[in-house]
Amino acid sequence: MAEAILSTDYERSVGIVEKHYYTFGSPEDPFVLENRQTLPEVTTCYEIYGELNATRDNVILVEHGLTGSSHAAGRYRPDSPYAGYWDPLIGPGKVFDTNRYCVIAPNALGGCRGSTGPSSINPLTGEPYALTFPIITVRDMVRVQHRLMEHLG
Repeated sequence: MAEAILSTDYERSVGIVEKHYYTFGSPEDPFVLENRQTLPEVTTCYEIYGELNATRDNVILVEHGLTGSSHAAGRYRPDSPYAGYWDPLIGPGKVFDTNRYCVIAPNALGGCRGSTGPSSINPLTGEPYALTFPIITVRDMVRVQHRLMEHLG
């Protein structure tokens, strides 16, 4: 899996990063999936590199592979030699220049890396969803990311 890469380009790295979480929905106001099933609560995990500008037109949304994560660049600890999977591309002066752009890397709905998925606790039962997790579509994933973008402004 190409989740993290061994990198020594510390000078042009985005540096130390942290995961962020956004949760929406409730049992009274669930997220309705394309197949009409519902999730009473949705959490999406994401990382941000760079700053959103005043006109809010400098966002680049980076999507991961099916089994990936939101850890696209930087490191979680100063002593870690492992960086995010796109660290050679995201950072000051790189292809996705964080001096110009605000790069947002969300984890997909249904994933196992911090966003709501089969290993998440179903708030209605107090147990992991496991095999009861509803079937989701790419459109559902996009709608969750759209909600995240609205939340971030």
